[in-house]
Amino acid sequence: MLTVTVAQDGSGDFASIAEAVLAVPYEEEALVQIGPGIYREKLVCEKRCITLRGAGADKTKLVWGDGGRLPHKDGRPTHTFRSYTAFFSGETLCVEEMTIENDAGPGAKAGQAVAAYVDSTRAVFRRVKLLGSQDTLFCAPLPEKEREKDGFLGPRGLAPRKPTAQYYTDCEIAGDIDFIFGGGDALFENCVIRTVDNHIPHSYVTAPSGRADGLGFVFWNCDFVSDCPAGSVYLGRPWRPEGKTAVLGCRLGAHIAPEGFIAWNDRTDTGLASFAEADSTGPGAAERPAWVKQLSGPEAAELLARARTLCRPKTN
Repeated sequence: MLTVTVAQDGSGDFASIAEAVLAVPYEEEALVQIGPGIYREKLVCEKRCITLRGAGADKTKLVWGDGGRLPHKDGRPTHTFRSYTAFFSGETLCVEEMTIENDAGPGAKAGQAVAAYVDSTRAVFRRVKLLGSQDTLFCAPLPEKEREKDGFLGPRGLAPRKPTAQYYTDCEIAGDIDFIFGGGDALFENCVIRTVDNHIPHSYVTAPSGRADGLGFVFWNCDFVSDCPAGSVYLGRPWRPEGKTAVLGCRLGAHIAPEGFIAWNDRTDTGLASFAEADSTGPGAAERPAWVKQLSGPEAAELLARARTLCRPKTN
């Protein structure tokens, strides 16, 4: 395996993450070891098999500040999918022990502001903080069709959609509106899911858009925390009609709304979505509407086993 080092003090092979990634030949398996520091750069990482390993989430920080409402160099607004701090593609990705943040600010000011756009075929994030406000983490692929002009403007807007399997463990993911969204299949284990209080009436944790036969987003043994007012945050809403989110064995703060999930704005096709829950505890646990499926113990165990088979790395 090729190993390269990044250090801001000049002691590594490179001084920036982007330079190190660019130097890796596409076909070669590589480890990029990143020293402490705040790396203010916009990263594009499209390698076949690469690991980015920081010195700890509180020590190694990749930060950028593009927002969907902010101007792009082509004269148009940036839009959602060009706002990323880090764009990941390729076949196999592992990110460990670092923070990836979009600090453009709340959506009222900056619009959508993606921290990580994850389009790798298989992706693993361990002990990573993904921080932002609106649309923090995009789990690709995009839906097949956009609903508004230039809605998908960005790296994969015109490309064929490919399935992805993503695994997040011992991570912290923070944002306010739809801050975990997209059509990928993803398992979140032992994570802190933090809704940021930006003083808006309602917030939404997930906005899934995957296929009806896909896994969607599965959360297991996670802590949903926030300083938002009680009952003001929904666990999810379907960005596309057949989106899926399941919350299994998680602890829910008082900020979670009694309904748990909600429709997408004024759309009436929530019944096509698959929202499920099992064994929630904490002040945000409540009796949900009939269209939120309450899984039995065996059903939850079967779904978790499927998620682990699909999303966990084979060697872990």
